[in-house]
Amino acid sequence: MSVPIQVSLILPTRNEAANIAEAIERAKAALSDYVHEIIVVDDNSPDGTAEIARDIASRDRSVRYLKRVGRRGLASACIEGALTAAGEVVVVMDADLQHDETILPKLVAAVLENQSDLSVGTRYTEGGGTSDWSEEREAQSAFATRLAKIVLKKTPLSDPMSGFFAIRAELFRELVPQLSGRGFKILLDLVFASEKPLRVHEEPFVFRSRDAGESKLDAPTALQFLMMIYERMFGHIVPVRFALFAAVGGLGIFVHMAVLFGLFRGLELGFVWAQTGAVVVAMTYNFLLNNILTFSDVRLKGWGLLKGWAVFCAVCGLGAIANVGVATYLFNESHVMWTVSALAGIIVGAVWNYAMSSRFTWGQL
Repeated sequence: MSVPIQVSLILPTRNEAANIAEAIERAKAALSDYVHEIIVVDDNSPDGTAEIARDIASRDRSVRYLKRVGRRGLASACIEGALTAAGEVVVVMDADLQHDETILPKLVAAVLENQSDLSVGTRYTEGGGTSDWSEEREAQSAFATRLAKIVLKKTPLSDPMSGFFAIRAELFRELVPQLSGRGFKILLDLVFASEKPLRVHEEPFVFRSRDAGESKLDAPTALQFLMMIYERMFGHIVPVRFALFAAVGGLGIFVHMAVLFGLFRGLELGFVWAQTGAVVVAMTYNFLLNNILTFSDVRLKGWGLLKGWAVFCAVCGLGAIANVGVATYLFNESHVMWTVSALAGIIVGAVWNYAMSSRFTWGQL
């Protein structure tokens, strides 16, 4: 008779070929007292991570491998891993060897023995630390932590930005429908999603420096964190993607006017040519910035980028027609104030551009 699995450890990976084998070996040693499984969820790494993890899984039945194609992001990878997990407790740990796997038994025991719903590895209590972080990164982490604590009222955490934790599998699955699945802060997403306070155990650890591979922390990652905060606070009013899409569009207006001024006044081109050039540059700018920021989790690359640009321009061209048509109708036929008519046209055009671009450019609706 087989023994039920107690612990499902999820290792989300993206370009961790240099670390994944060691991470699995260390995790297995730390969890040796528990019946466990290790689930590697890889975001189609081009560096060979997939081949290494698949080879290990072929020889070790306690290791499973899940490859995702066309989907990116640590949070969504953890969700998919949790939904396939068979253990009573789900643990999330980075595969880059920066998390201290030796505290895994303590994290697991707190949940398995029903002392807590959630057990978190923390850098910000006595005994924890961040090794050789630069002052800049320390300041960024401190700011993000303070910001997260402002909105975490039901379940306070000393380290809400931690990506190292254990949680009852049943609770994780219950919360999945409420998760945004965005970005890299799955712990924050889980705590936000819970309508009731969670019983929390915290275990200190020292965050190690990375010896191999590249850090996933970049500007888009930081933006995704801010988007999650926004979504939890205001997303029920204006969806976060639309808010960011509209903000990028607003910046595009300044780009349009700057290019128009340069071509029309600076190079003294005819107004039609100058306006046409400004439209093309502004559309391209909006497309590229939306690709990097608004739709960073499904970012287009290679030939897909060129195709996406063409579709985006076509969509926005129709959006401009809708903008002008609605504004003209309201002003001429309904005698609405010109300012209100113009604003209505802008809103209709923006909604059209967002909906159609999401569906046909980035395939998200």
